[in-house]
Amino acid sequence: MKSPLLSLPGAVPAEGVDEGVAAHYGDLFREQRALADGTGFVDLSHRGVVTVTGEDRLSWLHLLLTQHVSDLPAGQATEALILSANGHIEHALYLVDDGTTVWAHVEPDTQEALIAYLESMKFFYRVEVADRTADIALVHLPAGSIAAPPADAVVRETPYGRDLFLPRADLESFAEQAAPAAGLLAYEALRVEHHLPRVGFETDHRTIPHELGWIGTAVHLQKGCYRGQETVARVQNLGKPPRRLVFLHLDGSEVHLPPAGTELRVADEAPDGRKIGFITTSVRHHELGPVALALVKRNVPLDAPLLADTTAAAQEAVVEP
Repeated sequence: MKSPLLSLPGAVPAEGVDEGVAAHYGDLFREQRALADGTGFVDLSHRGVVTVTGEDRLSWLHLLLTQHVSDLPAGQATEALILSANGHIEHALYLVDDGTTVWAHVEPDTQEALIAYLESMKFFYRVEVADRTADIALVHLPAGSIAAPPADAVVRETPYGRDLFLPRADLESFAEQAAPAAGLLAYEALRVEHHLPRVGFETDHRTIPHELGWIGTAVHLQKGCYRGQETVARVQNLGKPPRRLVFLHLDGSEVHLPPAGTELRVADEAPDGRKIGFITTSVRHHELGPVALALVKRNVPLDAPLLADTTAAAQEAVVEP
């Protein structure tokens, strides 16, 4: 779904899964600094929006999600995962309940698959699941923003800012009063700075929650059964995940960023040495320079210098070995 805010001056469209919104509006670092200072907003209207209504909505979702939501207070933000039977991550939901409806935003174009799964699990529960992407747009106000959300917006407040679910028809009028607009590249740079994983970026077909640091924030360890819980409990109690998420400082003298999927190896091994991981997201940060998130094998020493193709990289732990 193409955002009307692509008509704003300087807008350059994003590509790939984020197609439909602006990658930037002409000045990536200015846009990053504005968000870091708590001004402006980000158009995330390409993301899927799903609602669950009905008196059983929280108790029903509690059975399906990795998070404890049966007693979720109205207005309190949380996040949760849906796992496969083998414990691999399939969906991440960013939730808030407004007292009558659970609102969730998910990765672009994943809402249909999510809804199909939820519909298959309704049974006798009094719930209704709806795809609201066509009429509800998501926008993000950064932490510290003093912009007032529209009266008819549902607000999901987190330490990193506020996600607003607002009528898509109000998107342009909201942009006028909340300006300046910042593009998705600025938003992604701050996401990487804060070590926040994203499904489809930091995940592949075999990623489990422990590898990305989602235990505690999106996975509650003291709740009843859900699909994939056996894997979560086994790794938590008996072992460690095979991989771990790291934050990388990349060599700033390189002209090009190593793209997602670039293989990593230990720098002091032979050029054809073993591959120990791969870049998941790389960005240029307005203060930190070129940085990235990556998945590496758990036993790679934290102080080991790495190479992403020919780009030198130094690690910071996100998930401890």
